[in-house]
Amino acid sequence: MRRLLALLLMLPAAATAQDRRPSHCIAIADSTPGLEYVQKASWSEPVPDYEVRISYLNHAMFLIQTPGGLSAVTDYTGYLGPADFVPDVATMNHAHSSHWTAMPDERIPNLLKGWGDGRVPNEHHVDLGEMLVRNVPTDIRSPWDAGVEKYGNSIFVFEVEGLCIGHLGHLHHEPDDMQYAALGRLDVVMAAVDGGMTVDLPTMIRILKRLKSSVVIPMHWFGPSNLERFIAGMADEFDIVRTGETSLTVGLRSLPERPTVMVLDPRPLFDE
Repeated sequence: MRRLLALLLMLPAAATAQDRRPSHCIAIADSTPGLEYVQKASWSEPVPDYEVRISYLNHAMFLIQTPGGLSAVTDYTGYLGPADFVPDVATMNHAHSSHWTAMPDERIPNLLKGWGDGRVPNEHHVDLGEMLVRNVPTDIRSPWDAGVEKYGNSIFVFEVEGLCIGHLGHLHHEPDDMQYAALGRLDVVMAAVDGGMTVDLPTMIRILKRLKSSVVIPMHWFGPSNLERFIAGMADEFDIVRTGETSLTVGLRSLPERPTVMVLDPRPLFDE
């Protein structure tokens, strides 16, 4: 792994421009943060200092909020809910229409497409000061010929308040060693657990156990049976917490003592 990280740091200047803030998630991928607990909170409340709020909106769409008021929405479909809310960043993947939109809100200043043109990936490194957003491109199954579409998906990583938060998107294969190295440490990860339209369930469980994230938030589960199969496969190494809530607030010093699957209930944004 150290050789892979060294190779990653030797990429050409075009890929790692001198004026970019380096990723702390890659730099300290082998370290372990402090361990305590996870708090629940509503999306409309102020975010405490040194923490991040994550709200599950729908399917694969999450809202990530910072203490300073920055926000990002993952796998943005164009509809966040009845509340008139405009995030600073919206990421999209195009494997299915439930992960992107052709008609995004024009007020969103940073709209990041996770797919390339089949030959070259879309690579993002958006530094907003309080939040750094980057991506690791992956392939997807081609919907037209049962082949492979290169760079059709992205794993987006949000670096904020010392945390490394990963959204696996519509992942269709296990990352290779270089992709794992590019991800670095992920303290919190949102993972599709349907077991069919994305990777099969044993593969997803293997990925998550290798990542060793402190918090895993299942998404893209369609129905209770898929969710329960995933939980059964994770219960030997992860604590299972069913919050009954749609949001949680977590910081680097308030991660759970044991790796934990946090089950959130999806809910669109309402004015509160």
